[in-house]
Amino acid sequence: MPAPIDLLVHVTHEAGVKIGGIGAVLDGLLGAQAYQEAISRSIIVGPFDRYNSGEMESLFDAHNGLRLRYAPGYGIDFLPPDLSSQFHSIEVAFGVTLLYGTRPFRGVEHEVLLVDVNHIHPDRAGSFRYFLWDKFGLDCARYDYDPEFRRFVNLAEPAYAALYHLAAGVAGPRVILAHEWMGLPLAFASMMHDPALWRTAFYAHEVATARLLVEENPGHDTRFYNALWLARSQGLNVDAVFGDQSYYYKHALLQRAVFCDAILAVGDLVVEELRFLGGPYIYRPIDLVYNGVPSFPVSLDEKKYSKGLLQTYASNLLGNTPDFIFTHVTRFVTSKGLWRDLRVLRHLDAMLAAANKSAVLFVVSSYDPAGRSAAQVHAWEEQYGWPVGHRADNGDLHGLEVDFFFHGLDPFNQGSRATKAILFNQFGWSHDRCGQRMPAEMTFMDLRKGADVEFGQSIYEPFGIAQVEPLSFGAICVPSNVCGCVGFLDRVSGGVDQLRNVVVADYVSPPADWHFGSPWDALRVDTYGRDLIEIANSRRVAETIASRLPLTDAESQALLECGQEVGSRMSWEVVARDYLAPALAGAITRPR
Repeated sequence: MPAPIDLLVHVTHEAGVKIGGIGAVLDGLLGAQAYQEAISRSIIVGPFDRYNSGEMESLFDAHNGLRLRYAPGYGIDFLPPDLSSQFHSIEVAFGVTLLYGTRPFRGVEHEVLLVDVNHIHPDRAGSFRYFLWDKFGLDCARYDYDPEFRRFVNLAEPAYAALYHLAAGVAGPRVILAHEWMGLPLAFASMMHDPALWRTAFYAHEVATARLLVEENPGHDTRFYNALWLARSQGLNVDAVFGDQSYYYKHALLQRAVFCDAILAVGDLVVEELRFLGGPYIYRPIDLVYNGVPSFPVSLDEKKYSKGLLQTYASNLLGNTPDFIFTHVTRFVTSKGLWRDLRVLRHLDAMLAAANKSAVLFVVSSYDPAGRSAAQVHAWEEQYGWPVGHRADNGDLHGLEVDFFFHGLDPFNQGSRATKAILFNQFGWSHDRCGQRMPAEMTFMDLRKGADVEFGQSIYEPFGIAQVEPLSFGAICVPSNVCGCVGFLDRVSGGVDQLRNVVVADYVSPPADWHFGSPWDALRVDTYGRDLIEIANSRRVAETIASRLPLTDAESQALLECGQEVGSRMSWEVVARDYLAPALAGAITRPR
């Protein structure tokens, strides 16, 4: 393992509270023993908004574990007098509020620095904007209409000032790791003030330009990736194929991430997407640092117990006990491709009916991240049988949930024979959050342990932790071939097509009689063309799943053993030791 780094600073919007993907990454990495061996000290830096009641409630929730050492507004100051005085001076000079303390990441305490920039002095913010223009050619005035952009640009200098004092006395290597575009302004601030003190690294958890182009065109991944591969083979970049993308502030910041000492990418396709941006990305070294997969021993009896709870719940909801439990745990956004689950189920339904078997799909996803109140769910359960039934006129269904339920899931259920799908648009998987019909002893881990199949056929998925979380519990995981986890699976298994636990859905490869000579041919793929591919290829996915569903304990045990073996090679310990540590060592040693 490379020599330890004395200080690693993570910059992210999830510094104070775990919200989504990057929060899961921080939990996985910072809690790993291999990480502790490679990194002597960590500080996680990000913004907070003291006027956002929901955010502050989450921040100070006992389960979050935040232990403050500096928060004068709350009467808390346990810092040495010199450091306390320096923090106070920063607050006055910039017009910001600082919070500093620790919080646990998978049981391991790390330092956290949070900055509220709601009232930052305009003159201080303006000087940094001039630096970004003069040094990097970034015209902040063009993007200041976006509050998220303003927030992270304004965060940079006061956060760096506080960080400078926290890092006093650090003699060895120190690195600022910018998680996504949000961390770049702080990395740039270190270049502005003390370039000799710091090395910087950019961690691409996605490529925002690519996500936008995939999500906002009905041809989705089928269109985009065929255009990308053809363009790359012909030496063309994203602007040449899709037009000038500089209007998009995330794209503008991504183009300037090349000024960092190292570039990290979460998946193989993310590397290709970065190269597609053109310019220095074409030749810059890019280090793969995959996400990890939770992996711990589970016996077949434990799996059967969890599956039994899920079957009991399904019986309480539907009146019959399914043979198989399918799940899809995800965020309710376009990129997750939820309609593809129903395409596969339409084929599987006929296959299961012919075999005299049955299944239920639990779609666990909420358009509203906070979910619904327990009182609302219990009332809807009594009134119209939530979650089997839903309404859109009473606060139940929101946003994308409305179309998915009324034009996808409900019509499917009305016509299916052996398979039903249920939408749980609630945050939290427990009796108190999901109603009286859920077994009282149910926990979220039962949902992961008890699943026979986990769907995840995304149209854009830089990695996809959720797609492979149930892998080590013996589930058959069904990611699409654009999910970054497929590259990791392929690497650790010697060939993902050899794994009975994984069915890779390909909705990108065109039929043999489609001829794309240039990227502009691929740009003609629309909803109709993508539908043709999805209808045909979803049958192949269904056939493969049907052939691998376990019918005996011996088959379930074989899937469990295979999943645990592969999962152990994809753990956060492996990621921290074999991917992150060498990549950060490169940031320190690579010549500037």
